[in-house]
Amino acid sequence: MERVWKPNVTVAAVIERDGCFLLVEEETAAGLRFNQPAGHLEAGESLVEAVAREALEETAHPFRPTHLIGIYQWPRPDGEVTYLRFTFTGEPGERIAGQALDTGIVRAVWLTREEIIACRDRHRSPLVLQCVDDYLSGRRLPLDVIRHYGAA
Repeated sequence: MERVWKPNVTVAAVIERDGCFLLVEEETAAGLRFNQPAGHLEAGESLVEAVAREALEETAHPFRPTHLIGIYQWPRPDGEVTYLRFTFTGEPGERIAGQALDTGIVRAVWLTREEIIACRDRHRSPLVLQCVDDYLSGRRLPLDVIRHYGAA
């Protein structure tokens, strides 16, 4: 029986404050890499719920999504996985003191675009800078372009 191909659905948050962007430094098979707070959509959750959860788990900052920046399809260079990434922006809350970061996350760090470019060789994917640049160009879609039909 032939296996049906399916992309991995992920969410990411572009969180900006005073000209700096909140990134995470995380352990990967390729070493320490920078990424937006991001992760996989879980069963039963909406995309908006998923990005708020991932941002909190990875940065200890509550996050209220306000807009969709874009939808990105990216095949990993090894060809094993294709990601379908829904990237949001919104309002960050203050860091919750004592909140543990997700397994594999070394730290959450605020970086300028110039600092993000300077560490480009350590980005988890080319989507890191692309999503920042799309945010800076003013791309914003209202959240009501996304429809979530939950379980009855």
